[in-house]
Amino acid sequence: MTIHSTDPFATPDEDKSAVRRLRGRLAAPVTLWTTAGPAGLTVSSTLVADGDPGRVLGLIDDESDFWEALETSGRFAVVTLSPGDRQLADRFAGLMPAPGGLFAGDTWTDTDYGPVPAGSDTWAGCRLESSRVLGWALLVEAVIEKVEAGPSPYPLIHYRGRYHELGG
Repeated sequence: MTIHSTDPFATPDEDKSAVRRLRGRLAAPVTLWTTAGPAGLTVSSTLVADGDPGRVLGLIDDESDFWEALETSGRFAVVTLSPGDRQLADRFAGLMPAPGGLFAGDTWTDTDYGPVPAGSDTWAGCRLESSRVLGWALLVEAVIEKVEAGPSPYPLIHYRGRYHELGG
């Protein structure tokens, strides 16, 4: 058995589209989106727009269990993840086994928007406003109805196919 330092199944850079290579060179925050059901999805294509009201936009998989549940509930929570949440991010991205389901083995706080990992002090409660196909993803736009902004730990970042963290 060989343990690789990189993903042996990853598409080599020279075989990726130019757009995918460009996207990989942009650092993105890693967030967890959850909704009633419960259902959840790791989302790194997230943008927050300030305004009255504030909005969140994200690119998600329209074939995900999360999208199916969100269409029904119309509300969801966006949780910022920190470097200690790598396994949680991988589990909700479908990259790590989830015996008993995605929400098993952790403690969750129920909110009006969806479950939030216990101890998460920075998250937003959002109301789905619209969605449309954009490229190979679904662009979701939502109104931010609630914000909990606790002390700010360093964020978990996705860059060039791997997790990174910002230094102090």
